[in-house]
Amino acid sequence: MSKVLVIISSGFEEIETVSIIDILRRAKVDVTVATINDILTQGANQITIKADEKLENISDLNGFDMVVLPGGGENCQNLASSQLVKDTLQKMKASDKYVAAICASPYALHEAKVLNNTYTCYPSFEKKIDSAVYTDKQDVVIDEKVITSRGPATAMQFALELVKALEGEERFKNIKNGLLVSHF
Repeated sequence: MSKVLVIISSGFEEIETVSIIDILRRAKVDVTVATINDILTQGANQITIKADEKLENISDLNGFDMVVLPGGGENCQNLASSQLVKDTLQKMKASDKYVAAICASPYALHEAKVLNNTYTCYPSFEKKIDSAVYTDKQDVVIDEKVITSRGPATAMQFALELVKALEGEERFKNIKNGLLVSHF
């Protein structure tokens, strides 16, 4: 069973966060939600999620196959400025694990210096990232083990691509069909 670390902070984008957690868990992926704030963390639209753990209490990243950052403007800024988040992203990439971010949070990948050559993000945030090639032609960009996506409307597609990367084509198709997704 694959294991994923989802990192949030105050101001996280709820649609993205819940889509990621829900779809990964439907695929039988073990998801740990970690926060850099309080265990009860409030999102951008005042929806509170109870994290499983504080990121500072997760000392061993070896068991995780992927780390994912949901978006949200405030969340992105919090994650991008956190040294603990940067260290976590760098350790995961150095261990050849998947690193993924959606919406504004590819900026946090940029700040941690873990973006590869090509990425996508929420329109306008590409102006803050000058080290890679931005594309607005794809909703999800997979560049080796770095996966990025555009925003709330692409959250299900992003989460399903995470399933495919971790669990393979058959599990991806089963979850996609069960969700009645037909447009990608």
